[in-house]
Amino acid sequence: MFERGSGDRAVGPVAVEITLEGQQRLRGKLVLPPGRVLTEVLNGSSIFVEFQLLDGERMFIAKAALQCVKPLTLQPVPKLTTGNGDAAGFDPAGILGVAPGASREEVREAYLLLAKMYHPDRYAAAELPPEVRDYLAAMARRVNAAYDALHGLHQHRAAKEEPIFTKAGYGQ
Repeated sequence: MFERGSGDRAVGPVAVEITLEGQQRLRGKLVLPPGRVLTEVLNGSSIFVEFQLLDGERMFIAKAALQCVKPLTLQPVPKLTTGNGDAAGFDPAGILGVAPGASREEVREAYLLLAKMYHPDRYAAAELPPEVRDYLAAMARRVNAAYDALHGLHQHRAAKEEPIFTKAGYGQ
């Protein structure tokens, strides 16, 4: 019934221009059920598709009345940045959300929370736009770099401090 195209893997509302019988054109969004993609909805067994006009009005349109469904070319999403490009602006404590003099335990807890949030396996099954996947991967690298920097600082401080163990009477 409908050809698979470049926009067929979109999930959620999809911006489209539809042409109905009689050549009436409507611009808006096709509302997709959770977990369904555009081609599944258009080729599925349901008789109607849910459509939302640009002004927000929702309606159901019979698939039999659809002559053409054309994905709209949307404005490109602005480049999502992670701040990795500016080494002078790299603030490990700020990235992890801890105070500059935070303890080793506070740094570790903040790191574990953010590492779980941005870990690539968490989003492996989700169909996300490439720019969002790139952003999440960059954030995971940024969180790891921040932890490495603070963890190294803690290790350096520990090496400068008094020994952890001394044998009583040794060297006295």
